[in-house]
Amino acid sequence: MADHLIRVVSADGMFRGVAAVTTDLVRTVCETQQTDLTATIALGRLLTGGALLSSLLKGEQRLALAVEGNGPVGKISVEADANGKIRGNIRNPITNLPPAGDHFDVAGAVGRAGFLHVWKDLGLKKPYQSMVQLQSSEIAEDIAYYLAESEQTPSAIGVGVQVNSSGTIVCAAGFLVQSLPPADEDLINSLESNVKKLGSVTDFIHQGKTPQDVLDILFGSIPHRTLFKQALRYQCSCSQNKMQKALLTLTKEDLIKLKEEKTNGVEVRCEFCANVYVFNQSALQKIIEKL
Repeated sequence: MADHLIRVVSADGMFRGVAAVTTDLVRTVCETQQTDLTATIALGRLLTGGALLSSLLKGEQRLALAVEGNGPVGKISVEADANGKIRGNIRNPITNLPPAGDHFDVAGAVGRAGFLHVWKDLGLKKPYQSMVQLQSSEIAEDIAYYLAESEQTPSAIGVGVQVNSSGTIVCAAGFLVQSLPPADEDLINSLESNVKKLGSVTDFIHQGKTPQDVLDILFGSIPHRTLFKQALRYQCSCSQNKMQKALLTLTKEDLIKLKEEKTNGVEVRCEFCANVYVFNQSALQKIIEKL
């Protein structure tokens, strides 16, 4: 099944939901980042969360999520836009944390103390920025807490990555359901009950079900309609020009020193896709002159 998401809304407009399959996306990003199993689960969950939140964007809007705790992975970052283009990276891809019983120790990898940072480019003069403390460091609960605290939108969210006995990613998926005021309390209780009935979203998708099937179960008897289907894909937005802008953040003195030390040119590596951009002596001189 190709990666995609489905977004629906209830007939009365009081509930909205989105479900996504992100298997290929998570597999590609984690292979690029060379993550171990626990880091794969952590990064995959945030990638899926970013995909779900991207469904709430429109036009040229973009968002970024960053989980930064005191655990061995350091910082995990995901960027997504309204067109389904997503990328992600992890500072330390090797956690050296084996599975804890029947689950992966994502909270231990992220760390019990830290923050979830959210940045949105909504086409306004200044980007929207928010930060909340990590609640469980399991990713889904932390995103739900952000949505409730910073956006005042009660939400149920589930994200997961399933691997087989050889450590290969076989499924990644997630769902997000939100209630908008003034939502009926009985319907909210019905949705909560349906979330429990669904169980593991990755198990459900791995059985051959679709995101539409996930949403039909979650909404149950609540009338709803599909708003759109969006393809999801990994795509890095790095470029020579963006890397030049990164070099421009250095001081003129630092650039001059760099030019003197790196006589064969400077290589700048993208932290998301690992592409290398080379700036020779002539290019460095032009950057220095710009300063």
